[in-house]
Amino acid sequence: MAPGPSACFDTSVDLMAPGTDPLDVTRFDIEEAAERLAPWIRRTPVLELEPGAFGLSGRIALKLELHQHTGSFKARGAFNRILTAEIDDSGVIAASGGNFGLGVAYAARALGHRAEIFVPASSPSAKIDRIRDLGAQVHVVPGYYAEAFAACEERAFETGAAFLHPYDQPTVVAGQGTIARELDEQVPDLDTVLVPVGGAGLIGGIAAWCSGAVRVVGVEPERSPTLSAALEVGQPVDVDVSGVAADSLGARRVGLIGFQIARAWVDRVCLVDDAAIVRARRALWDAARIAAEPGAAAPLAALLAHAFEPEPDERVVLVVSGGNADVADLQAPPGPTGP
Repeated sequence: MAPGPSACFDTSVDLMAPGTDPLDVTRFDIEEAAERLAPWIRRTPVLELEPGAFGLSGRIALKLELHQHTGSFKARGAFNRILTAEIDDSGVIAASGGNFGLGVAYAARALGHRAEIFVPASSPSAKIDRIRDLGAQVHVVPGYYAEAFAACEERAFETGAAFLHPYDQPTVVAGQGTIARELDEQVPDLDTVLVPVGGAGLIGGIAAWCSGAVRVVGVEPERSPTLSAALEVGQPVDVDVSGVAADSLGARRVGLIGFQIARAWVDRVCLVDDAAIVRARRALWDAARIAAEPGAAAPLAALLAHAFEPEPDERVVLVVSGGNADVADLQAPPGPTGP
């Protein structure tokens, strides 16, 4: 039976044991990534919310990664991987639910490389069209991300193109970790950061930088619980993928890098259901005119569903990871049965 919307998995009893493999991403790697990426990415803003915003306690702010190039944090990892890879005329290749494909296509174009992207048919057509508009060759594969990934691996073997993994390569994870480095400067009194989780590349990078100095909490859709499932059994496992956030948080199996880092530095992982995600996405629009995609609304969903409850004076940042979704449903008033 699936856990309810307020379920959390505490990782404190599952820390990395002595003798296990060292973490693949360190603060030094993230510091180097930040210097490397400086000419290519945006330092995204932090929006401070007023006391009592969304009817919540705590001092809450939003890290607006939806204002990054291509509308999500993925450009950070894509640039860092391409800038550190050996790339020939065959270019780069990646599989993506949409956002990483956009990041790779944008970075490849900016750096003068050919890009080939495999996306699942479940991805929104708006994301697929934008990847094409950025000049990448796009292959649409029936199914979800796992099916697109399998087709991408086969093609990469044929062409010899430099392979980019959306969440399980050290340079990609280090690139995503530059978000936390920025937060150190933007919110120096930060207590807790809530991070949406799909394949765990984002939370892995953030937790690797924080290294226990700041509490890191993951938030997953109840219908795509990759990290929760892995923590429960002690290793990455396949999960069923579905739900409103599947295009951005719909990895079938958590990345090994993110899993290892989570065991060491992530405080807990909370699950939220689709209704909570939809309600949070609408709340971001109504209260702050932030047009987040469903996966990016997961951290706020955890607060609204009481899956995570901050202390009255706790300094909390929610990572709003992307905004690549159709906003038509946000611009229209909710129906009588809507959130």
